[in-house]
Amino acid sequence: MVRRYYDDLYSYLYRQVGERSDTLDITQEVFISALNGLQAYDAKKASFRTWLFRIGTYKVIDSWRKQKMVWFELEEETLGYANDLDTTIYQRELLNEINQYVANFRPEIQEIFRLRVYGNCSFPEIASALYQKEEKIKAQYYRLITKIRKEFSYNV
Repeated sequence: MVRRYYDDLYSYLYRQVGERSDTLDITQEVFISALNGLQAYDAKKASFRTWLFRIGTYKVIDSWRKQKMVWFELEEETLGYANDLDTTIYQRELLNEINQYVANFRPEIQEIFRLRVYGNCSFPEIASALYQKEEKIKAQYYRLITKIRKEFSYNV
């Protein structure tokens, strides 16, 4: 299980967390939770990957609740490129602000956002994993995206 899904899960979590050590910790927590809850997995309702991502989503939400501020370290190799560095900093700050903004919504809304944006899950996959109608998932997702665009005056 770990060999097959580790890279996908780690990438999914890293895009949300942005910090290597925190991502490693959360990835480990997800696999432990998955092993402990394996008897609850139902292949008829969602793929195993989607089920893991769902567990990961809750772990990320929990980590955001514990700490509202995330500090990013700048890598030395980017210091020579001022424009690239400015862009990198802006993108990381914007991503952090969007994640903090999304963290203020109900966990169900956060889960839809994270599975779609960071997990690249389709609406049918999300609907199946959350036991909801696809139309409802789409409506909630697009309402949130509209609010994000309005809040950040940015075309996300």
